Amino acid sequence: MKKSEPRPGGKPATKPDINAGAAREAVDDARLLLASRLRLRHLNCFVAIAQERTLARAAARLHLSQPAVSKTLVELEAWAGARLVERGRNGAALTAQGEHFLRYALDATRAVEASAAALARHDAHAAPALRLGALPTVATALLPSALLRFKAQRPHVGVKIQTDSNSELLRALKGGDLDLMVGRMAEPAMMQGVSFEYLYTESLLVVVRAGHPLALESAEPSLDAVLAFPLVIAGERTAPRHHTEAFFETHGLAVPEGAIETQSASVARLIVARSDAVWIVPQRVAQSDIDTGLLVRIGVPAPRGVEPIGILRRSTVALSEATGALAQQLRECAQEA
Repeated sequence: MKKSEPRPGGKPATKPDINAGAAREAVDDARLLLASRLRLRHLNCFVAIAQERTLARAAARLHLSQPAVSKTLVELEAWAGARLVERGRNGAALTAQGEHFLRYALDATRAVEASAAALARHDAHAAPALRLGALPTVATALLPSALLRFKAQRPHVGVKIQTDSNSELLRALKGGDLDLMVGRMAEPAMMQGVSFEYLYTESLLVVVRAGHPLALESAEPSLDAVLAFPLVIAGERTAPRHHTEAFFETHGLAVPEGAIETQSASVARLIVARSDAVWIVPQRVAQSDIDTGLLVRIGVPAPRGVEPIGILRRSTVALSEATGALAQQLRECAQEA
């Protein structure tokens, strides 16, 4: 057998890696085969499951039977060679592989929706409404100023605001139901595919109405004196509530029984303004009422610098020009406050 001739540099010619080439061809063939089988209905079904978090609600949304949705999901998982959704009594939760696939499924379905809208739209310059999520405390503190400035620049762009818990807003953001969110960071597993841009750090205050007995005292009231009055605090499983409970624990106390618990800043504000109730509240929520004299801050030490707030967005999706403009107004208002 004739040996291969050495190359001009004196080194023998290397033989091509036939096995590596065959492996690449096999992968390419599998990808092409999967692309030929994958249909928009598969993507729509998966996105609906991710957003609705139960197969039954996803089926109702798609006007399909639950077995049909389950069959479509089984097909996807068979092609992926991995479980994409964990089914249980509490609903359907995406696995890590499911979270990864959701990013691409959302991009594809949104592109189709945008193409359909472009074909059907009579006014080519009409802009879809922006979908903004915000924590209740942020909605009353930061959003009004930012939205007024944004509307002054873009009066024809609508904004749909959703207020909810941080975990629910984050699910909506990752599921493609929100374009932007103002809230807190979550545990690393929940932040997959989401970026966080710091805006400010929240603190808590203890406030009462103007003319309240505690506000008329010249000396700083004790915590016992404060607890002699009805207390208004944030609801359970919220960050302000967690820090309030920690505040009491540092003084060897528990949250008093009979406290009024609410996530509504407007309800809390009216209760405090019309009674002798004491409100433990994030500073930015109460600041405008303090500035106008409706509420008065009392000098009881409360947790400071406890709550980083920021802009959250899907890291794989570029912001539209209008959404970017709204984000800029949020940044500027946060800095000025």
